[in-house]
Amino acid sequence: MLETPYTEEDIETGRLLFAGPVDFVMGAVSLDTLPTADRPEVAFAGRSNVGKSSLVNALTGRKTLARTSNTPGRTQELNFFTLGNEMQQPAYLVDLPGYGYAKIERKKVHAWTRLVKDYLRGRPNLRRIMLLIDSRHGIKENDREIMTMLDEAAVNYQIVLTKLDKLKVEDREKILKKTQDDAKKFIACHPVVLATSSEKGWGIQDARTEIVQLTRY
Repeated sequence: MLETPYTEEDIETGRLLFAGPVDFVMGAVSLDTLPTADRPEVAFAGRSNVGKSSLVNALTGRKTLARTSNTPGRTQELNFFTLGNEMQQPAYLVDLPGYGYAKIERKKVHAWTRLVKDYLRGRPNLRRIMLLIDSRHGIKENDREIMTMLDEAAVNYQIVLTKLDKLKVEDREKILKKTQDDAKKFIACHPVVLATSSEKGWGIQDARTEIVQLTRY
C-alpha cells in the first residue's frame, strides 16, 4: 500500500483518540441549532454515496455510529459526534449532507447548500473539511464546484479518496497522482491526499493521525 508520512508516535496518538469515547450528539438542520463551538471540529463532505458514513464508522471502529444507506442523499442534516474526553482534548466530527445526486429534489439541494454555507461561515472552531472523493471516478464537476466554494470561503480542506479497494492495483497510484496534481490548482486545498478503503481498513490510521493533529491545539 501507499507509504505513510506519519511517525509511529503520531499514529499511536491517533489510535488512542479514536479508541476513546465517540458518541452521536445531534443532527442539526439550521445554524441556530448547532452545538456550542467550544472545541476543535473536523467535518466530512462529499457526493452522496461516496462513503462518508462508512468512513466515519471505520475511523471510530463502530459499525453503526453513522448511518449508512443504499439510498443516496439520505443524510439531510449536519450530524455531530463527540470524539475523545477531557484528558484527550475533546473534538467534534461532523458528517455534512451529501451533494450531487440527480434524483434529489432541487429545493432540497438548495436547502442543503444554504445550510452548509451557513455552517462554514458560522463555525470559527472548524479546523478542516475532509472532502471525500470516490477513487473510481476521481474529482467530478460538482466536486470542483464545492472546492471552488471552499476556496472562496477560505476554508481549509483535504481530499480523502474512498473505495480504493475497488480499483486495480496498477490504477491506485495513478488516481492518487492525478488527484494530487488537481488539488494543487485549488488554493485552500491541503497538499496531502489521503487514500482509503473503509472495507479493507486501508489508510484509516493515516486519516486518524491527520485528524488528531488538527484537534490537538
